[in-house]
Amino acid sequence: MYNKILVIGCPGSGKSTFSRRLRDITGLPLFYLDMLYHKPDKTTVSSQEFDEKLKAILNNDKWIIDGNYQRTMAVRLECCDTVFWLDYPTELCLESIKSRIGKPREDMPWIETEFDEEFFEYVRNFNDTQRDGITELLDKFKEKNIIVFYSREQSENFLNDLKECKKCR
Repeated sequence: MYNKILVIGCPGSGKSTFSRRLRDITGLPLFYLDMLYHKPDKTTVSSQEFDEKLKAILNNDKWIIDGNYQRTMAVRLECCDTVFWLDYPTELCLESIKSRIGKPREDMPWIETEFDEEFFEYVRNFNDTQRDGITELLDKFKEKNIIVFYSREQSENFLNDLKECKKCR
């Protein structure tokens, strides 16, 4: 059914929460691109190191990869069988980002302790600067199973249905 999954969407859309629930239902290993790229001291790895870590993951038979990172999205799209795109309203994403400040997260190597105006602006402009690029890439991979959610209710319903389906087996 699902073996190699990408979960993409604007920061704050709930990619990591969705990915964790999907992992818990499917048993697939979950990898966060933010954990590959960011170090605990808030520095980043080189592109080469990131690409090597990503390649090692892509060589596995099963995975969930959480994150956009458009520089490597085409490579991940080539390898995946399913894409979940959380295409939510910007305001919802911004509110989610505000609500997670000060909370530990398994998808980041540090706790965000303060409001980051530059990141907030990136999210505010995400649909204007990133959405078309994602759409163009997905159009090149129409043979993939691409599932787009426009609300949290849609993604919740999907996960609940998947969980029920798993129980029936």
